[in-house]
Amino acid sequence: MKKILVPTDFSPVSINALHYAAELSNQLGAQLVLFHAFQLPVSMSEIPMITMPYEELKKISEDHLKELTAGLERVNPGTQEITSVCAQGMVNEELEAAVSDIHPFAVVMGTRGSGGLERVFLGSNTLSAIKTLRCPVIVVPPGAKYRKIEKIGLAVDLKSVKETLPVNYVKEICTVFGAKLFVLNIDKEEKNFKPETLSENFHLHQALDQLNPEYHFIDNADFEKGIHDFAEKNNLDLIINIPKKHSLLETLFQKSHTADLVFHSHIPICSIHG
Repeated sequence: MKKILVPTDFSPVSINALHYAAELSNQLGAQLVLFHAFQLPVSMSEIPMITMPYEELKKISEDHLKELTAGLERVNPGTQEITSVCAQGMVNEELEAAVSDIHPFAVVMGTRGSGGLERVFLGSNTLSAIKTLRCPVIVVPPGAKYRKIEKIGLAVDLKSVKETLPVNYVKEICTVFGAKLFVLNIDKEEKNFKPETLSENFHLHQALDQLNPEYHFIDNADFEKGIHDFAEKNNLDLIINIPKKHSLLETLFQKSHTADLVFHSHIPICSIHG
């Protein structure tokens, strides 16, 4: 049975993502696994001291998880099997360990805000998960409600297609949902066209041929806007994005397409490494 792993901090945004994940698990026939990590509070004094016993904090966290489970079962009587994992430690370290142990089909989590301190602090766990987890991470925007996944957009940049395109996952997710695939490349007046682009385009078509996708080359200088405009116009239910590793120099001078998609999208974003 497939498993959907859902990290929660019990905030409204994470609970909204949990309800999205519950509907997703119903469509997949997957087991839902709730995850929460807590840290021991330490007093800010010359000699740091733990201010609440581990057992007490663990019980509080487990009680919250039980309440969430009971709430899901009331709202969605048809929800698949629900289990939970409660861990003590840094969120992303414990989440990475849980993924290694559970091997989920996907991690589903929420994020908050698009600017200022909200983006810096509240979105850091989500971006860290996208960067480090070796499984698909589906990010649910605040307030987004689940709808059956029938149309999926795949954002590509026609660079190192063989090395970076997660072909097996794209095939699996399209097959599992019976979804139509739209392959999207954003460029402005073929600015990024290189001698090797034709070869990369050939490899892309060859890899995805069985899915019979639609290919769209979108003329727009703004990657994020080009993706979102197409997604809204064509009623896409999910956008697959492939995070790319950049050199230090590229990181300094280029904005992150992944971060922009995650923080500004009104449509769930699925990030998966190739």
